[in-house]
Amino acid sequence: MEDDSTTPLRFEVTAGGGVDERTLAELLALFRASYRAPRDAYLIESLARLRFVATARAAGARAGFALGEARIMDLPRLSAQPVALAGICCVDPRFRRRGLFRELERRAFAASGVRAAPRLLSCGRVAHPASFRTMTGNPTHVPRRSVRPTAWQREVGAAIAAVYGVERFDPETFVCIGGGSPMHAIIDVEVRPEEWDVFAAVDRDRGDALLGLCWTPDAPAGW
Repeated sequence: MEDDSTTPLRFEVTAGGGVDERTLAELLALFRASYRAPRDAYLIESLARLRFVATARAAGARAGFALGEARIMDLPRLSAQPVALAGICCVDPRFRRRGLFRELERRAFAASGVRAAPRLLSCGRVAHPASFRTMTGNPTHVPRRSVRPTAWQREVGAAIAAVYGVERFDPETFVCIGGGSPMHAIIDVEVRPEEWDVFAAVDRDRGDALLGLCWTPDAPAGW
């Protein structure tokens, strides 16, 4: 398959825990191509934890996939809050820089059937500043460079980390501490040195990730 930004894509959304063997093999192949020293168990565990996986195909091959779901949650100081939980997303290099990441996540969230509400909390774990850019353009994002999270933000962060199955979470840095296995995404996007500041406590050789949160269209009062 040639590198062609105009190649049409075909999308599909299925239950994360119900993918067949062929689909799982294709997802694992793309996952392995996207990470150095990938840990297959991480993807399999994520498929079981998040409700949906959105995939894109082009010319018969997988162009990308994303895990995710939306839920109504009772969070600290917020009841019945709609929450979008983004999971791992991998896109074939031939199909990057065409908005596929956002489109796949959008479809995974939409499959949950959670009705639109005045305010949505979006969440995700990232290990590279380029991935965090999906949130840093939003003025409500947490964690922020050189700004300590508030007590409320730390409480919400801990609650969201638990939903992701994170056993050790540092509410001061928003680092999800890994289990000791390295997870290095292969990303060829240049980032500014200051974008690494919020990742100072992230040990990617240990499998750490940064938990990011942001609100749409705005944050609740006091956030």
